[in-house]
Amino acid sequence: MIHRKPVALQKSYLLLNHGPVTLISSAHGDYRNVMAASWAMPLDFDPPKVAVVIDKNTFSRKLIEASGEFVINIPCQQQAQQVLAAGSETGQSLDKLVQFELTGSEASHVEAPLIEGCVAWLECRIIPEAHNQNQYDLFIAEVVAAWADDRVFQNGRWHFPQEALRTIHYAAGGQFFETGHAFEIEG
Repeated sequence: MIHRKPVALQKSYLLLNHGPVTLISSAHGDYRNVMAASWAMPLDFDPPKVAVVIDKNTFSRKLIEASGEFVINIPCQQQAQQVLAAGSETGQSLDKLVQFELTGSEASHVEAPLIEGCVAWLECRIIPEAHNQNQYDLFIAEVVAAWADDRVFQNGRWHFPQEALRTIHYAAGGQFFETGHAFEIEG
């Protein structure tokens, strides 16, 4: 059963603002790819924008520049091994979705696939800014559709009743942290 529900675009920043590691999926022509990226963040509310760093030497970068779009997929704890693998290999010579058993499903507004098993997805179209892209590998994109797994994201809030569905944060050298317990204070 798919638990993917739409998230209002002006609230899509809530999917990223806690800083999880992401899987960036891309596609162009007959090619598709997925890469791990820790440097992704919300940038604006209306229209919603994100910023992500994509190294110029990656196969994903070639596909993203050719298509002008990508998907930010937010994986969960049960996908940590796949995230590490996707971030450690190049898609230039292999189909990482097949190799690492990542299933891609059709997105609503872009050609890049939504990675199944993730807990949130942001479909994005690049806002061209050649200087930032070439000098800093920094891409700014508009979010054109957003989705979340309703088992862990409802009413604009993350909650993690199952440890396996917690979002993850990559430190280095194969070390991850999982998102902990939320708490609120009155202000």
